[in-house]
Amino acid sequence: MINLYPTQIETISLHRVGNKNKSEGVFLSAEPFSLNDETTGLLKEYFFKPFREKEENYFRFTNDVDVEFNELYKIVSDIFDDPDSAHENSKRIATHLFEQSNHPHIKSGEVYVTYLTGSLLDNRKIDAVGIFKSELKHDFLQFEERGTNLDIVIQQGININKLDKGCLIFNENKEEGYKILSVDSNRYDAKYWLENFLDVEALADDNFYTKNYLKFCQNFAKDVVLPAEDKQQEVLFMNRAVNHFAKNDAFEESNFLNEVIDNPEFIPEFKHYKVEKGPKYSIEDVSNFDIANKAVSDVRKKIKNVINLDTNIQIKMDFINPESAQKFIEKGWDEERQMYYYLVYFNKEEKN
Repeated sequence: MINLYPTQIETISLHRVGNKNKSEGVFLSAEPFSLNDETTGLLKEYFFKPFREKEENYFRFTNDVDVEFNELYKIVSDIFDDPDSAHENSKRIATHLFEQSNHPHIKSGEVYVTYLTGSLLDNRKIDAVGIFKSELKHDFLQFEERGTNLDIVIQQGININKLDKGCLIFNENKEEGYKILSVDSNRYDAKYWLENFLDVEALADDNFYTKNYLKFCQNFAKDVVLPAEDKQQEVLFMNRAVNHFAKNDAFEESNFLNEVIDNPEFIPEFKHYKVEKGPKYSIEDVSNFDIANKAVSDVRKKIKNVINLDTNIQIKMDFINPESAQKFIEKGWDEERQMYYYLVYFNKEEKN
């Protein structure tokens, strides 16, 4: 788990990278930018806020031959080996980004290369290199006194509440390609940042396996449990699955199946579904791993425990204990109306 609040910006270098396809060129600053308290506070919020709001999906540098041939991996390694070289190496980073900026859709923008200290990764202090890019310009109003009148002056600048692109490269697991977080607010050039510039792949850690296994379970519930039973059982299955992850530190598949799957006929169905769909989630050969609590919380927030009925009624089953759903909700068939029904038990109505 990452904590960026204590992070300090030790150095920052500013460059401008244009679109190579449009012959816009690249501008490299001769010296690093001198920070003061005001700019430091604004830039820290601008750079780090997107990472605090985003799921922690880690990446690592990769290459078809060997990670040593990844251009950015080599540059970042040089910075970690000698932090005093950060500015000169930031020019190499900006130049590398410019070389990848040859698609007509890619926008020119400012590039910020920072050397960071004090970040907490799993409660351990760790240094990092941050690379950020601002692209979209916004109109804003300035006001000037001219004689006896107040005039409006329209100017352009960046919105410091929305970072366009950024990555944090932590000085950990160098041999495996470091640990990297990335954000990209713009979808018009998806391959440009992750594939062409960073050249990274998802890092298969405990967070990765926890999140992907639960996503796999969601699809099993939708594709197998729902057609065979009903929406209520689909919701209950996912509640049991998430609760199993939440109360255990380590995942063991046989224990999971015995505890979560009520209907024994679904166990061979689950195993068959894993053979068929497991590769999509990179869990086909995974049956044991340590559970990442943050990933469980992220998945729980996204699960929709709602039964939508064709009579324009919704039933939200917000249960921490899934057994409560079976205790307080009953499903049946009304012969006279020729309709299904849900019978809901309660003590009193909650006041909003």
